[in-house]
Amino acid sequence: MELLRKWLGHPEDIYNLLRFKMGGYRAVMPRMDTDSLGCGLRTCYRYLNQTSRSFAAVIQALDGELRHAVCIFYLVLRALDTVEDDMSIPLDVKVPMLHEFHSHLYQPDWKYTESKEKDRQVLEDFPTISMEFRKLSKVYQDVISDICHKMGVGMAEFLEKKVDSQQEWDKYCHYVAGLVGIGLSRLFSASELEDSIVGQDTDLANSMGLFLQKTNIIRDYLEDQMEGREFWPREVWSRYAKKLSDLAKPENIDVAVQCLNELITNALHHVPDVLTYLSRLKNQSVFNFCAIPQVMAIATLAACYNNQQVFRGVVKIRKGQAVTLMMDATNIQAVKAIMYQYVEEIYQKIPSTDPSCHKTQQAIAAIRAASLPGGPMASRHHYSPIYLSCAMLLAALSWQYLSTLSKATEEMV
Repeated sequence: MELLRKWLGHPEDIYNLLRFKMGGYRAVMPRMDTDSLGCGLRTCYRYLNQTSRSFAAVIQALDGELRHAVCIFYLVLRALDTVEDDMSIPLDVKVPMLHEFHSHLYQPDWKYTESKEKDRQVLEDFPTISMEFRKLSKVYQDVISDICHKMGVGMAEFLEKKVDSQQEWDKYCHYVAGLVGIGLSRLFSASELEDSIVGQDTDLANSMGLFLQKTNIIRDYLEDQMEGREFWPREVWSRYAKKLSDLAKPENIDVAVQCLNELITNALHHVPDVLTYLSRLKNQSVFNFCAIPQVMAIATLAACYNNQQVFRGVVKIRKGQAVTLMMDATNIQAVKAIMYQYVEEIYQKIPSTDPSCHKTQQAIAAIRAASLPGGPMASRHHYSPIYLSCAMLLAALSWQYLSTLSKATEEMV
C-alpha cells in the first residue's frame, strides 16, 4: 500500500521511469562504442565505470575527443582524491604526494601500491592512466596538469585545518569542486564545442562546482559525522551548538534545522550563476553533462530544506524524480522551469520563525528573477494527475501480470 500511495502521489515518476527504461535514456546518454578503443583507453573507461556510475554515464555521452579528455581528467582527479582520503598514509608522506602529484602525469612508471582505499586501482595502475593522458592533445594536457597541481596544493592546505569561516568554506569547495568546474570549462572551450568565454569566465565555472559541493556537504552531514569528517563551517554551526556533532542530538533538532536552513540559503546564492553559465552552452552533450547534476542538486536542497531527517538518516530524491530530471533538463528553458519549481517548494516551507527566513526569501527572489517560467517547458506536467494516476496504476498492474505470466511460462517449460 505504501508503494501504491507513492505512485498515486507522483504518477509522473512512473510514466518517466517506464519511458526511461524503454529507451528514453538513450536520448540523454547514448551508448558508447568501446570496441574501437585501444586497450589502454578501454581500461580507463572500465575504471571510470567502477569508480563512478553517475559520472561515467554522462562523461561517455560527450561528443568527440572531449569525451576521452574528460574521462582522463576524472580519473586523474580520482587518483589524487584517493591519496587525500587514505588515512593510512602519514601526513609527512601525504603532503608532498599531493603537492607533486601533477608531475607523475609525465612519469611513465609512477604508481602507488600501498593504498587501502576502495578506488586504489587508479593508483596501482596509474601508468595506464598517465599513458593515455600523454596521448591527449597538448591543450588538454595543460589544463589537466594545471588543475591537478592547484587541487593538490589546496587539498594539502586543508589536511590539518578545519573549515572555520564561510570564506574558508568557499575556499575549500573551490579547491575540491570549483577547480573541477574551471578545468571542465577550459576543456569545453579547448575542444571548440563551446565558445572561449565558457573557459575564460572562471567565476561562473567556480559557482557551478561550489553549488554541487555545498549540496553534497549539506546532505552528507550525518555520514561525515559518523566517519569523523567535518565540512560545515564553524562560523555558522557555532551559533547553534557548542560542537558540530551536537546537532545530531534529538534535543537540539530545532536549532539543527535552523543551521541547515542557513547553509542551504548560502548555497542558493550560486543558482543565478549556474543559470547564466548554462545559458552560454551550445553543444547538446555538454549541456546535458552540466545541467543534469545541477538540477539534481536543487532537487536535493529542496528535499533537505527544513528537514529533520538530515540529522537522522539519508535524504535522497526519488528514483523516478531523478529520471524525470535527467530527461527534462535538456535545454535552458527547461532548467529554468525546474529551478523555479524547486525554489518554490523551498519557499513554501520557510518557517516565519527561522532566523534565516528573510535571507532565504531574498535568495529565492534572485532565482525567480533569473528563471521566470516562460516558453514551452514552463509547465512540466501536461496531464491531469488523476488521469496519470489511473494510467500508471493500470500500466503497473499490467506489467506485474505479464511478468508473472512470463515467469510461470518459463517454469512450465
